[in-house]
Amino acid sequence: MTRDRLAAHRAQRQGQEAGAIEMQSVQAFSSDRPYANGQPNDISTMSGFYAEIASIQDSISQFNANISTISDLHARSLNALSEQETAANTSRLSELSDSTRALSNELSTRIKALQTPVSGLTRNDSEIRKNRITLVHGKFVEALRQYQAVEQQYRQRYRDRVERQFKIVKPDATPEEVSAVVNDTEGSGQGIFLQAISSSNRYGESRRVYREVQERHQDIQRIEHTLADLAQLFNDMATLIDQQKDQVDNIETRAGEVNTETKRGTEQVGVAVGHARSARRKRWICFWLAVVIIVAAVGIGVGVYYSQHSSSSTSNSTSTSTTASPSATTTT
Repeated sequence: MTRDRLAAHRAQRQGQEAGAIEMQSVQAFSSDRPYANGQPNDISTMSGFYAEIASIQDSISQFNANISTISDLHARSLNALSEQETAANTSRLSELSDSTRALSNELSTRIKALQTPVSGLTRNDSEIRKNRITLVHGKFVEALRQYQAVEQQYRQRYRDRVERQFKIVKPDATPEEVSAVVNDTEGSGQGIFLQAISSSNRYGESRRVYREVQERHQDIQRIEHTLADLAQLFNDMATLIDQQKDQVDNIETRAGEVNTETKRGTEQVGVAVGHARSARRKRWICFWLAVVIIVAAVGIGVGVYYSQHSSSSTSNSTSTSTTASPSATTTT
């Protein structure tokens, strides 16, 4: 079996394996849509909020699986032995990158939606929601960071590959020429490469290298686009954390105001109760003073009455004795 047939066989096998991996990822992404029934989770209720958190975590797991597959496809593309294999891997990589970009944007939107203010929550429920949102936010940011690291790694490897391929065509290329071809600044890279091909004595190989360099430039451009999207998502997530902090501060401020008002109300109730007790105590004092005064008045009145009655009785007795004495004298 010739080298070309071996390469073709290997390309077919790797293409089937990569296709199976990608198909699994795409199917998982499609079947795990958060709103498959057409109805979003009602995050205004705690049960709906828990369901949405679980769904988002599942989507983040799928996002991580897509990143792993993208990394594998990048490696296959760099190690491809034929143009057919390179084209197949590039096509799969493009499709999976697009679906992963859509998934990342969807996750960002759903995590932002979790920040929607909900009225009537207890302090405990608010704290639970804050912690769960922070959890999924952290997992998503970590996944974005992993995706960014993968793309940056392979961007550099693609650049190195382009540089090596260009030096095959022009071994004596200057650093400026290499940089222009690798970065293709202002379209100057293509002109330099074509000029190198025209002066090369290996025209057939030079044309093959040129086609591969063009394909690598497309890969690099796609990676640059992905990195720009990831940078925007990082900014969105950073803004989301600031908003969440403001909301938490507002909740704590309102809670503090409620506690202050409650304390103030309690103090006012205490003062009112104190005034009521004092008034009640004064009323009882007045009542008993009145009773004492009345009793004293009755006692004084009774005393005066008996004193006067006693004086009257004494006077009558004296008068009777005086009247009786003359009679006795006359009889004798």
